[in-house]
Amino acid sequence: MKTKGAISSKKNITNFILLVLEKAVDGYVRFEDFTYHSYRYKYGIPDLKKASVAQALKRLRENGLVDFMDDDKLMVRLTDQGREKAVLAKIKLDDQKWDRKWRLVIFDIPEKRRTVRDLLRSKLKQWDFIHLQQSVWASKKDCTKALRDFIKSVGIEDWVMVIESDNTGF
Repeated sequence: MKTKGAISSKKNITNFILLVLEKAVDGYVRFEDFTYHSYRYKYGIPDLKKASVAQALKRLRENGLVDFMDDDKLMVRLTDQGREKAVLAKIKLDDQKWDRKWRLVIFDIPEKRRTVRDLLRSKLKQWDFIHLQQSVWASKKDCTKALRDFIKSVGIEDWVMVIESDNTGF
């Protein structure tokens, strides 16, 4: 997501909402905050049109990515599926200049946890990681925190190691 300029496409508004909700301290945001105070969440983004935000929230709710906590105050929160989509959006849309660090994921997940191992591989592919060896993946994107949060959320932190390295010898 760009930090300057107008938000024009549906996908950008949707990703903006997901990222705002993912960053929310209390886990929810009121509708008015999106439209009147969007600058609090992402510097440089102009005020959004209520209709665009309402339409994006409707799509997110229909897709099971957000729930309304309080219909009277229009308070919105991410579902677990929405949180996963927000992490993916954060990693995919990170267009910062490379900081000359590689993020390595090394794992040895037992056979009894095959399903979650396959899920991790699938997510690493979605996040554009490079497959170096059987259970070793690498990325130039600064996604260590999001990656560690995902690993913890699926309960595989005992079998997965995330390393940041400034060795550019790949």
